[in-house]
Amino acid sequence: MAMSLGIEQPVTNADKTFFQLRKDIVEGLIASGSKLSETELSTRYEVSRAVIREAINRLASCHLVERRANVGARVVDLSPDGLIQLYQVREALEGMAARLAARNMQDEEIASLQGLIDSHFNKVKDGQSYYQEAGDVDFHYRIVLGSKNAHLISVLIDGLYHLVRMYRVQLGMAGPRVTRAYDEHRNIVHAIANRDEELAEILMRRHILYSKNNIEAKLRSPSP
Repeated sequence: MAMSLGIEQPVTNADKTFFQLRKDIVEGLIASGSKLSETELSTRYEVSRAVIREAINRLASCHLVERRANVGARVVDLSPDGLIQLYQVREALEGMAARLAARNMQDEEIASLQGLIDSHFNKVKDGQSYYQEAGDVDFHYRIVLGSKNAHLISVLIDGLYHLVRMYRVQLGMAGPRVTRAYDEHRNIVHAIANRDEELAEILMRRHILYSKNNIEAKLRSPSP
C-alpha cells in the first residue's frame, strides 16, 4: 500500500516479477523505447508468459509502458516533451504535498526527514550523483506521504512515482546541480519544520522546476 512507510514487499511470484521488471526499466537495464516481448521476457525472468503479461499491464498503469496499435507494448521514451508534461503535473501536486506536509506531518516525522537530509551530506560533499533510492528513504516520497492526503498519495506514488524515478535515475543530478539540489531539499525541510505552508509549497515548486530544467538540458544536448 502506498500509505505505508515500508518499501513494497512481493507477495506472489507475479509481484516479484513485476518489481524486478519495473526496477530494470527504471534503471535503464531495459532501454527506454524498447519493445517488450512476452516470449523473450518469460525466458529472461524464468516465468510464464501469463505472469509477464500481468506485469506489463501493471507497468502500463504506472506509465512505464505504453501500448501502441500494431506495435504492442513498449517502454516509454524519455523525451523532452514527456518530461515537461510530467514535471508540470509534479510541480503542482508536489507543491501541494509540501504545503500539506507542513500542516500535517508529526514532529517525529519531520525529525526523521531532517535526519535523512543530514545523511545525504557526505554524498553531496564528495560530489557523488545525488538521487535517492525507492521507498521511505526517498526525500520526495516521505513528503508526499506526509501530506496525509490519500488521493494525492495515490496519484503521485501509485501513478507517477516510478516514471519520475526513471528520469531521475537515468538522467540524474551531477556537478554543481548536486549541491544546489541538496540545499533546496534542506530549505524545504526547514520550511516544513517551521510549519510555513506557503513557503514550503513555493520552495518545492521551484526545486522541481530547476530539476526539470537540468534534465531537459541533458535530453536536448546532442549525444557525444
